[in-house]
Amino acid sequence: MEIKLVPLVLSLFLFLLFFSPVPMGILNIGNGFGMAVSAISSLIFLFYGRFSLLISRISQKTAGKVFLSAVGVILCVCTVLAVVMSVLMVKAMNDPPPNENTTLVVLGCKVKDGRPSLMLKRRLDASYEYLSEHESVKAVVSGGQGSDEIISEAQCMRDYLVSRGISPERIFMEDKSVNTAENLGFSQSIILKYSLPQKVTLVTDGFHQMRAEMLAKKQGIDPYNISGYTSWYIVPTYWVREWFGIVFYFCFG
Repeated sequence: MEIKLVPLVLSLFLFLLFFSPVPMGILNIGNGFGMAVSAISSLIFLFYGRFSLLISRISQKTAGKVFLSAVGVILCVCTVLAVVMSVLMVKAMNDPPPNENTTLVVLGCKVKDGRPSLMLKRRLDASYEYLSEHESVKAVVSGGQGSDEIISEAQCMRDYLVSRGISPERIFMEDKSVNTAENLGFSQSIILKYSLPQKVTLVTDGFHQMRAEMLAKKQGIDPYNISGYTSWYIVPTYWVREWFGIVFYFCFG
């Protein structure tokens, strides 16, 4: 039985990488897709001899050749699309404002027992660092209250920043939104209501910046970006999820 050892080991590693967030309660289309693809590739390289024989038999028939060609084209298109999206995502990850004439909009994330989740905490830490270094800048913290949250994400974010020494007068709460589009729209209304600088700087995770920027531009906002740190082992899961999110946005707006 022919086995391709190196790609098999790589496929198994990728499967474990995509699986690693699952014990933390993180399971979405990103790691689901990643685990499925790496599991299939692991089986292919584990039974490479049999797989090669199967492909050879299929290619002997005209319909089989058409099928294999179609699969090849789809795989090539998906690969190119993933690479292009990844390049654009990296480009959008950090585009800080050139001066203090800006308003931070901190996008919400999960709140656990009234405290920020690790992902939200790191967005807040990035916000705190910028606000500490630029004392004239104000922030809108944006996020409503989920059914499993005891306070709104906005309230949690405000409390965290105030506890670290940011003046409460510099923080405005938007606590009604349930998704990124509403985060941006409702935050823009607060910016206009309180005559804050209209040049927005979005604070979110790096993998999320491109899609957040796309949603912002749809609402007439051309933002700068500041990214929070994301743990390396969950980056693949959320990175792949963003591919689906971006494609969904282009298809359905």
